[in-house]
Amino acid sequence: MEQLMAMGIKTPLDVMDELYTLAYWMTGSEMSADELVRFTYLRADHNTSTTELFKIFRTCYLNRSGADIAFGFIDPLRQRKGSPGRSLRHRFADMKLSVLLSEICGLKHQVISEIIGMPVETLNSRLSWGRTLLVKALLLVPPVERRVQLTGGILS
Repeated sequence: MEQLMAMGIKTPLDVMDELYTLAYWMTGSEMSADELVRFTYLRADHNTSTTELFKIFRTCYLNRSGADIAFGFIDPLRQRKGSPGRSLRHRFADMKLSVLLSEICGLKHQVISEIIGMPVETLNSRLSWGRTLLVKALLLVPPVERRVQLTGGILS
């Protein structure tokens, strides 16, 4: 096992913390993140590559209700499965996941494009848009320290 790590090869257990962090950022709740990670690992084994594990994670996320929320906003296109709005939700979810895979996991664009299943050129565009949207979404929710200063206490 240590030899694999020395060669830069990670097992599914080696990326559990990264996967949980992704799940938390994607879902926004500990309970949902736990569930998403659990579903991901139920579909993987000790021989699953890191790239395949992230693909499984993406599939689990999109198949669960997690894709109903993108960038912290309730999706106005929430419709039944198979509707045109579902495709748009998946695009936003993939955009957010792409940014997180790049920024949190430090994956190269080629690997992310393989996980998401899109050409690198398209991914580069989505990463640019995704970073912009993510920053705007984060700016709408001030940090706890700023809320304390503005209100004199933490809002519930």
